Amino acid sequence: MASLYPKKVNGSTYYYLREMARIDGKPKMVSERYLAAAADIAAAVEAREAASLLERTRHLAFGDVVAVWGVLTRLDVAGTVDEVVGAQRSDAGASVGTYLALAALNRIVAPCSKAAFADWWATTAADRFTKIPTRVLDHRRFWDAMHAVTQADLATVERWLALRLADTYEIDISAVALDMTNFATSIDSTNTKASLAQRGRAKQKRYDLRIVGLGLVVTRDGGIPLVSHTYPGNRPDVTQLPPWSTSW
Repeated sequence: MASLYPKKVNGSTYYYLREMARIDGKPKMVSERYLAAAADIAAAVEAREAASLLERTRHLAFGDVVAVWGVLTRLDVAGTVDEVVGAQRSDAGASVGTYLALAALNRIVAPCSKAAFADWWATTAADRFTKIPTRVLDHRRFWDAMHAVTQADLATVERWLALRLADTYEIDISAVALDMTNFATSIDSTNTKASLAQRGRAKQKRYDLRIVGLGLVVTRDGGIPLVSHTYPGNRPDVTQLPPWSTSW
């Protein structure tokens, strides 16, 4: 039978592993092996415990996610969308506004497809402070939420949020700037449902791709977008200003 056996040498304790056996009916030590000093054993135990703890550690994104979510919450983005669009579907895991706020959060922090959203969400600590579980983040729920918002709803939400943004953060909107541009897409040329994506004068020089026109009214300080307007990529910028400006 093996056991630890301490020895005192010059005031220090050293441990040995002794193996005892019964020989001729009497207990007798058959082997003894030096292990370490007491302090060395304590240090080894602490190191092992630390290594075991590190094996159980998870690294989750937090700072950027909570910062953006804080702004979205302060502006009440989800609540504003829900007030305009209406009550959520009974089979939805979250409200329309919540899904759109989550989509905005992802676009700012780590853009990915809706199908990859749940996997990204699991790499963050967001479920702890938003109380939104991964199980309700199926990509189809995002598409359902986006389809629930009409163009008129979007314009109303945009106006309300722009006013709240200016008031909450004391942004000067006495003078604004207009930026008209377009961006390339990867939408197939045979896709007849994408009326916005058309061939045009691509400012990215990607004439091989269909483009979407985008107009933004932004603040002079910081270039913060206030209202937006999308239009088919085959229409010149100058044709969009008169009809768009009447809707501001």
